[in-house]
Amino acid sequence: MAKAIHTMIRVLDEQRAVDFYGKAFGLKPSSRLDFPTFTLTYLRNAEADFEIELTVNKDRSEPYSHGEGYGHIAFVVDDLAAEHARFHKLGLDPLDIKEFKPDGNLIARFFFVQDPDGYKIEVLERHGHYQ
Repeated sequence: MAKAIHTMIRVLDEQRAVDFYGKAFGLKPSSRLDFPTFTLTYLRNAEADFEIELTVNKDRSEPYSHGEGYGHIAFVVDDLAAEHARFHKLGLDPLDIKEFKPDGNLIARFFFVQDPDGYKIEVLERHGHYQ
């Protein structure tokens, strides 16, 4: 059986990305591999062993284009309103909380935020499919 272990994103400023993911989601570096032309920093928290792999290409100075293929990564939280308020207090500029309620049945409550490199992140309240 296959197990998902990480997702990778390319970032310009490693410390800025580490700071954002630490403040927003409590992710901390679990491993760092430094090579002559690039660095890989893995972030995780106590909730799961799934990691975000930050790739820093040392010769890169221009922001990355996300193209049409990138969507988002998602995190689940117990209290969406409290997290939304915390993000505001930290100056992370979350978008408004939305509800997905086809046919009047609540499927999901969520908001989006962007990291310093422009990657979209969905924050969902623990409910139904989203556990």
